This record gives sequence, structure tokens and C-alpha cells, in this order.
Amino acid sequence: MKEAMYWHVKGDVVRCELCPHRCLIPRTKSGICGVRQNVQGKLMALTYGMVSSTHVDPMEKKPFYHFKPGQTVLSFGSVGCNLGCLHCQNYSISQAAPGSPFLNRIEAEEVPKMVREAGCNGVSWTYNEPTMWIEFASDASKLCKKEGMFTNFVSNGYIQEAPLCELKGVIDAMNIDVKGFTEDFYKKVCKARLQPVLDTVRVATELGMHVELTYLIIPTKNDGEEEIGRFCRWVAEIDDEMPVHFSRFHPDYKMMDLPTTPSKTMERAHQLAQASGLKFVYVGNMRSDAESTFCPDCGSMVIRRSWFDVEMVNYHHGRCGKCGRDLHMVP
Repeated sequence: MKEAMYWHVKGDVVRCELCPHRCLIPRTKSGICGVRQNVQGKLMALTYGMVSSTHVDPMEKKPFYHFKPGQTVLSFGSVGCNLGCLHCQNYSISQAAPGSPFLNRIEAEEVPKMVREAGCNGVSWTYNEPTMWIEFASDASKLCKKEGMFTNFVSNGYIQEAPLCELKGVIDAMNIDVKGFTEDFYKKVCKARLQPVLDTVRVATELGMHVELTYLIIPTKNDGEEEIGRFCRWVAEIDDEMPVHFSRFHPDYKMMDLPTTPSKTMERAHQLAQASGLKFVYVGNMRSDAESTFCPDCGSMVIRRSWFDVEMVNYHHGRCGKCGRDLHMVP
């Protein structure tokens, strides 16, 4: 446990300023996330250094297709989340308590050594929402950066602008879930709001972070062509070369009554995105040619993917090996 960042005293309670919920937390109580608690008038980060999961992953699993493609990364997760998504695939840790017996404590100074011993060159904060242990993720990431390693967040994007800005130079890349494109969806399915997530995408891009987006398509919930089309046009206005990953839903957690997303719906989303002018659009959780990267100029396949198997076909240091086009990649 460590004193948290981003809070202030408000009367007899503390106001957390980490995420847009801005929880008012009485003594002995925790915020919506369950891992930031008012302890004797101070906000404490209960999961500082508390690890639920550590694993070597391909970058493509995050998914990052344009950041360190083909490389592996050492992933860390803890517990807690500031959203309440009914379809959460990691609910066993996102909804777990900070005192869970499966948690192990590590020091920030251990992380760079663990990354090297795992044969990786970078660290990924993922599995649960990394913002929830931002103090530890920041401390460990700074140490990794000093040793020339890369860093990334796999995030729901539900973070206030001030703490996000302080991640500049600390976190190199973010894959941000835009879980739907209506406030109604966010309210009913995620127990949150859409606009703060959209603000995070814009600010992270302006800060110079490499940003990729993931949109999980859920039948009857966020799969309408009009909604997906608006999402695609919004992305194109920010950066038409920002990679977008449409991910196929499968029943999980509190959405076991819905079917797996039809392949035709996934293919149609891909078509809508391309029609909106997006240059790099991918389909995940199903086999498809849209897993691979093609050069927008000459049409050549640059990187062939089949799930997490990656083959560099015409890839040359972030450019198309045939025509030389910059592919908006970080080698």
C-alpha cells in the first residue's frame, strides 16, 4: 500500500482525481475501482506492487500491430477496474479484491530485471485496467525507460487529462478500447461515459504516444452500421492512419445470453472503416485476410498474420518493402 496520486481532501472525505468518476470517498471506503481507499483521511493505492498476472506475450495479442510488430513483451496485471463492463473477459481479476490470495508483491526495481530475464525489450501494463495502479506502473516504467526498454498501456481510456499528460515520456504506446459509440451503451453496459474515452484518444495522440484502438463488436449492443460508421469517421478526423482493431465478441461474464458476432458483421465493419478513409483496419478473434497489414499505396502484403503467428513479408523498418511508404509503425 502506498499513498495515491491525484486526490485532495474535501471536507470529511477525499476526492479522487484519477479517473472521470471523481469518486468522493469517506473514511475506510474505496472508490468505484475498489483499489483506492480513504485510510485515515489519505487516499491510498492498495495494489501498489501487487501482481496478479505476469506473462510473455506477442505484441499482436495486446493487440498492437503497428508498435514493435513481431516482438514479445512482458505483461503485468493487478486487480481492479474503474468500469463495470457486463462482458468483461478478465472479470476474475478486474473485479477481484486487493486482498486476494493470488496476488504477489514485487518492487518496481525488479521489473526491468524481470523483462530482461524473460528475453523481452519492453513492458506492457494490461489484463486489468493499468490506470488502477498508475503509481506502480509509472515508477516501474520509468526504470524500464532508463534501460532503453519500451512501455505500453492496454487501457479502457477512462482517465483524467492531468494524470494522462504525466504519462508523456513514460508510456510509449496505448491501445485504447472504444467499447461502443453511444453514451447509452457506455451507461448500460460499461457503467461509465463515452466522452472521457474519446478525450483520452485525442489527448494521447496529441502527446505523441502511439495509439491503436480496439472496438469489440457485440451483437445487438454496438453493432449497428450507423454507429460503427460514426466511430470510423471520428477516428479518421483524428488520424486516418491510426490502426483500428475490430474484435469479435464471444459470450462471457454477464453476457452469456448473446451469440458470437457473425463473421459477416465483422467483414461489414471492415468495409465501413475502409470507406471512411481509414488506412489500417484489422479484424480480430477470427481468421481473416484482415489480420494482415497491406500497404495503402501499392497494395502489397507487408506483414502476414494468422492469430499470433507473424511473418514479415515486405516489411522494412516500418515501411513498405516494395514502394517505401511509411506505414505508421514503430519498429
